[in-house]
Amino acid sequence: MIIKLLVDGGNMKPGPVISQKLGPLGINIGKVISDINEATKNFEGLKVPVELDVNPKAKSFKIHVLSPPVSELLKKEIGIEKASGDMKKIKVGNLAIEQIIKIAKIKYPNMLAKSTKSAVKTVLGSCVSLGILVENKEAKEIIKDIDKGIYDNEIKKEITETDKEKLKILKDNFAKLKAKQDEILKKEEEEKAAAEAAKQAAVTSTTGVGASAAIPTKQEEEKKPVKK
Repeated sequence: MIIKLLVDGGNMKPGPVISQKLGPLGINIGKVISDINEATKNFEGLKVPVELDVNPKAKSFKIHVLSPPVSELLKKEIGIEKASGDMKKIKVGNLAIEQIIKIAKIKYPNMLAKSTKSAVKTVLGSCVSLGILVENKEAKEIIKDIDKGIYDNEIKKEITETDKEKLKILKDNFAKLKAKQDEILKKEEEEKAAAEAAKQAAVTSTTGVGASAAIPTKQEEEKKPVKK
């Protein structure tokens, strides 16, 4: 019996899903969680797919850990928890081609890709949807560069280590871009707040005039002459 789970690497906790699946089988849930955490400790901070092969008769189980989704590996590589909510407008990181090759190598056994180059392009496709730059460029542009053979040397040799100086340059460039992004977002928020305030003021002003004209005050009522 195969049970598929998606757990927090090294930090799985008891929950209703695992209890409902394993409880009726008489499997020691505490041991399952402990063993899964041990098996996934190298993926701490990531969501990890796990297959639990359970033998109900023997009350035993085997754990098969699959590599995390490409998106999770990319976010881990950058050091972020969430991707861009607007991939065209907001970028969340700037990776080196070597970092992309490293992730492609991790995922390659679970991909339908026929070559490392294809796997790299698949990872770059995820960079596009997550708002991640590669080598200071849009990931789409890097895919075109790969098709031109620009990164053939790195891909053929499966180079996964990035020069420290290169990493620093990429991070510094992204820091400058992020500062500009933050400035634009701040300005947009201020304009939005100003527009909302103006709209509210207009509504209040209109409502106030209307209300004053339509509803006389108590003092005005008292001043009215009494009809005999």
